[in-house]
Amino acid sequence: MWVLATKSLDAMIPYGRQHIAADDIESVVRALDSDFLTTGPLVDEFEMALARKIGVDHGVACSNGTAALYLASSALLASCRDTPVAIVPTMTFTATAGAPAMAGARVVFADVDPSTGLMTAENLEEAVAYAAQIGTPKLVLPVHLNGQVAPMKAICDIARRHGMVVVEDACHALGGTYGIGDGEGNGMVGDCTFSDASCFSFHPVKTVTMGEGGAVCMADSELARHVKRLRSHGLTRESADFTSSQSALDGQGRPEPWHYEIQDLSLNFRVPDILCALGLSQLNKLDTFVARRRSLFEHYARRLAPYADLVRPIERVPGQDPSWHLMVVHIDFASLGIARGALVRALRDEGICTQVHYIPLHRQPLWQAQAKGRRFDGGERYFARSLSLPLFYDMAEDQVDRVVDTLVRIVSATARSNTQSVRRTS
Repeated sequence: MWVLATKSLDAMIPYGRQHIAADDIESVVRALDSDFLTTGPLVDEFEMALARKIGVDHGVACSNGTAALYLASSALLASCRDTPVAIVPTMTFTATAGAPAMAGARVVFADVDPSTGLMTAENLEEAVAYAAQIGTPKLVLPVHLNGQVAPMKAICDIARRHGMVVVEDACHALGGTYGIGDGEGNGMVGDCTFSDASCFSFHPVKTVTMGEGGAVCMADSELARHVKRLRSHGLTRESADFTSSQSALDGQGRPEPWHYEIQDLSLNFRVPDILCALGLSQLNKLDTFVARRRSLFEHYARRLAPYADLVRPIERVPGQDPSWHLMVVHIDFASLGIARGALVRALRDEGICTQVHYIPLHRQPLWQAQAKGRRFDGGERYFARSLSLPLFYDMAEDQVDRVVDTLVRIVSATARSNTQSVRRTS
């Protein structure tokens, strides 16, 4: 969060912020007063509550959303004998690409729709064709950007046709719904109708927070067991999983109560009971959080409607009811003659914090080699026009009004000044 000497903390409007109430604090205090601070019963409770909420059979909680993406990728790619290729949309945070890369995959980027930032079926087909020239496409990670859902049925159809598994990066979208298609109604985001696993983040700016935390959700029980092993050093204490009898059994053939096996190479991605206590309390309020974010998004849309020639809310995808993580607007900075950095600084001077989500991955030094020689026109167009405005549960409608009024005033004045300058010089 930016804080200026000329503005008090209370006057600043952050682009995102957690909501922590008395019941959340009480839940954490009870956990602190319990016998388990980590790897205790609250982890299981949170996992079961999350799975029920989303409508899947299994949830595995972990240390953060990046860990969730890594665990899902690692488990699903474990049987690959050659170097697999993972397809990731360029418009996302680096974790979506970094996780499968750390799991041993080579990353290939897909372009996105310039209006929504979402990977389309056409984008995926193009990326699969390119990936097939350099390796074996095995994994695709569609990103539900800002809360809106990528076209999962179409993505799933393409992935299955090419023998690929699908991991949803749903870190922006907990609590949203999407149209399943074929007259089958709506599904909950992350329900794995069209994927092998879905991943969530519980960072403070997300709809539900654990401070830090993440989760992998899935329908397959064997995949869940594998993800759980990977979460904790590749270790299992389940006797049914033991592959070696050395020291595993006592003289009567019973499993030794202290025995464990290391079956995978992994690290510690566990999440403490303390954080799961907060997550459980927050999850109980998910519907309330989502409804408030939707209401604020709609208020933004109503207030911005008269200024569509200057500022437009992100294009809505039909057939969805998103859980809005970000309030993204599109501004044609180039046509209006406005420098985005100057606008961000001007808004900050007025006590309004904004962000840009995201710099396309194909532009990043780490990933430029993977993108060399390819064009990402959709990602470039989306990035060039995007600005994330404040959106959080405790935000008041008069704060939305303040953001809109200030934004429109600055953009209008700058555009008017630039127009007058052009006229004087022509």
